[in-house]
Amino acid sequence: MIKISSKKVKTTQRFYVFTQESWSKAKKQFELAQKFFEAKKSEVFITSIDNAVCYLIGVGKEAQAKDFVYQQVGNKFSSDFKEKINPTATEIVGSLNEKQLSQFVLGLFLGTYKYPFEKTHPFWKKGFSIVSNAVSEKQAKVISLRTEAICSGQFAGMEWLNKPANYKTVSLLSKYLKEECKKLNISYKSFNRAVSIRKGLGAFVAVNQGSSQEAAFTILEYKGGGPKSKTLGLVGKCVLFDTGGISIKPSENMHYMKSDMGGAAAVIGALFAIAELKMPVNIVAVLPITDNAVSEKAYLPSDVITAYNGKTIEVLNTDAEGRMTLADGLSYLSKNYKTDVLIDLATLTGSAVRMFGYSCGAYFSNNEELKGQLEKSAGNTHQRIWNLPLWVDWQDEIKSDVADYRNISSKPFGDCIVAAKFLEQFIEGHRAWAHLDIAGVAFGNVNYAKEKAATGYGVQMLIDFAENFVI
Repeated sequence: MIKISSKKVKTTQRFYVFTQESWSKAKKQFELAQKFFEAKKSEVFITSIDNAVCYLIGVGKEAQAKDFVYQQVGNKFSSDFKEKINPTATEIVGSLNEKQLSQFVLGLFLGTYKYPFEKTHPFWKKGFSIVSNAVSEKQAKVISLRTEAICSGQFAGMEWLNKPANYKTVSLLSKYLKEECKKLNISYKSFNRAVSIRKGLGAFVAVNQGSSQEAAFTILEYKGGGPKSKTLGLVGKCVLFDTGGISIKPSENMHYMKSDMGGAAAVIGALFAIAELKMPVNIVAVLPITDNAVSEKAYLPSDVITAYNGKTIEVLNTDAEGRMTLADGLSYLSKNYKTDVLIDLATLTGSAVRMFGYSCGAYFSNNEELKGQLEKSAGNTHQRIWNLPLWVDWQDEIKSDVADYRNISSKPFGDCIVAAKFLEQFIEGHRAWAHLDIAGVAFGNVNYAKEKAATGYGVQMLIDFAENFVI
């Protein structure tokens, strides 16, 4: 249990948090640090006062120190200094308000993650607690519960994204989800391949049919609000490993294709955190769980598949499997549940990576109010997104001679837009839908691993959105 208190106790470890402006006023009491510390973002200086070890931590210029900056600084500090920090009562000192303290504490604990996650960091050990006069005891308890819930959810998603392919089979993930949903009072149901065929989930089954693993088209329902509460629909791409199928990927960096469930990881993390916090909102989440394998049963380029909504799809590339599974996920959710907002998240296209690199997700939406709320949540959490068009011009790119649609364009550009336009055909006229292509931001360079690994992107943005959406 994370312990935060406003009660004054004697501490032998203190974290002083300074903006450059607040440091200029306070530095007279830190004689040694005056020459070496400037309170730049994530700058740290260690000194001692009155037999207490004092970590001076900078957050940069006050005008640039948004709330999420405190989280970033806390995250980097706890990761970088884990070998020096003691598991003892620790005072956080500085002119922080409640939100800044909350973000800093959240960053401290998020920075303890490494794969596989074990509570070996000093912050999780017996004896560690946080003391701050910036909040009341009631506020401190809220921060404690919120921090633990977000860490629990985000780490769950990151853990599954980081697992090697042979440690995250369909059966293992399904078993985990079923057990966790029971603990969190989330209803769970899942369709195997035979049931999926009977249900008419043709696009999802097409991807799964080449696999030696069972299908698991999974629906999770959290009913935190009453019948009049808003309902959020979420679909997360959950391809556990993507070989590309018959349109096989190059071998270089194929080991990173264990990351192709980044959308599902965000949905799982946010859903579990929201349920643990008992937020008054209803959520229906669909996770079409499969891998994309190569075998004599794998679907082929030129196949024509009938999706759940009855539309036919010409397969030009079996490596465009994510939009196939999402198509059935979106149409199943839209046809069987009433939701106020429908959002899908997916590590979908290299096109989005080439466009925005590793700092921003691409997003598309058919609703201006939804766009505004998503951008606000992205800004609040610094999980950046950028809007791209759904112009009707792009409709021609998915026209097929032998089916209603084809799953890719034959042109070598704009694939993230083509993919979004394709998915739009399966939302069944939903008035408030958004598609987030997070291929460049869900898995990347992190401070806890030598190679690319899970970033936790999307979890906090979805939590913030769920707390505030009014559409």
